[in-house]
Amino acid sequence: MGHKILLLEDDFLLSEIVREFLCEHQLEVCHCEGAKEALDLGYENNFDLYLFDVMVDGGDGFEVLDMLRKAGKKTPAIFITSLSSMQDLQAGYQSGCDDYIRKPFELNELLLRIYALLKRKFAHISEDFEDFGNGVRFELHTKLVYRGKDIVFLPKKEIELLNILLQKPNQFISQQEIFERLWEYGEEPSDMSLRVYIKNLRFLIGKDKIINQRGNGYCYVKC
Repeated sequence: MGHKILLLEDDFLLSEIVREFLCEHQLEVCHCEGAKEALDLGYENNFDLYLFDVMVDGGDGFEVLDMLRKAGKKTPAIFITSLSSMQDLQAGYQSGCDDYIRKPFELNELLLRIYALLKRKFAHISEDFEDFGNGVRFELHTKLVYRGKDIVFLPKKEIELLNILLQKPNQFISQQEIFERLWEYGEEPSDMSLRVYIKNLRFLIGKDKIINQRGNGYCYVKC
């Protein structure tokens, strides 16, 4: 699977349609129906994008996003809602959203809006692929690794670690930040496991592509 999306939607039929469609496009969707569950999931996990309905059980998407923003979560967010007034639109943006799509909507339009926000994380890369120069490429939207035309299947944490490193080329990312982003809530971070993931990625993309400095962490070297 590719990017991880938190979907807050209490309309069962719509949520199933959206989830199936996004999964068909290699997007991983975590669905919840209520504000409290969305807030808990947002606190405990790292998502690449929030997709929130506004009027939901136990609160609304505006409040959920506002609380996540106050907790330091900078994940891009799209509101999907039947609300259409200027006041509602203003409230959505004030709570910290990045985009707003009104029901009913076309699934392909939603997908385009999602991709547009996900690409912001990779503004330093002008193409859809990061080419490592040895026949191996990383597809930014789907988080798939290719060697030539063949897909290279990697463990989920190695894929996500590569994704994290690519977001900040030529910058060191601390081990603590990697731990926080790579391991989910309730999991015990492992220094040994991280070293193994780094070793495997170096073997795949080139040993000089990832460097480390004691106290500073790891860095993806982009020429």
